Amino acid sequence: MLEAFDFEVLAAVETGPELTRAFAELEPDVAVVDVRLPPSHTDEGLQCALAARRAKPGLPVLVLSQHVEQLYARELLADGNGGIGYLLKDRVFDAEQFVDAVRRVAAGGTAMDPQVIQQLLSRRAQDRPIAQLTPREKEVMELMAQGRSNAAIAAQLFVTERAVAKHTSNIFGKLDLTVSDDDNRRVLAVLAYLDR
Repeated sequence: MLEAFDFEVLAAVETGPELTRAFAELEPDVAVVDVRLPPSHTDEGLQCALAARRAKPGLPVLVLSQHVEQLYARELLADGNGGIGYLLKDRVFDAEQFVDAVRRVAAGGTAMDPQVIQQLLSRRAQDRPIAQLTPREKEVMELMAQGRSNAAIAAQLFVTERAVAKHTSNIFGKLDLTVSDDDNRRVLAVLAYLDR
């Protein structure tokens, strides 16, 4: 499918050790990885991807999973570097949506399956600063967590980009995220939202 959309596939591997070797030998623009790979069929694919990201911070990785695995999604998001995605395999059947996610992750963005976000959000109590967000700010946050730009959020919510920027500024204020050269406030806000 990726080749049909003009992607160059550097390697297609079947096992965790092969994936580890491919990460070491190749420099992919993005890696699409199944959570479960032989020989263990547990979380070998994810563990290989996490190790590769530790070795090369920011390496774009899009993880595919059959089910929402909250621990895996949290671990993938934990380092705060962009270029990450977590999709349910059902999304692969929608070619345009899947290819859009691959391109977004390759460009350093985030692509999170809406079901993953929903499950991550539903597990925490409302006793965090995130609880101060208005319903509209929560909508903006959910779309930010999916990796959407301000322009895409504005289009989906039928508001102006200026309105999205205002909501984003309010979100940063409520989460006490100050301007810093060392931190990406948008990523930190999404992590705080997913950790509620």
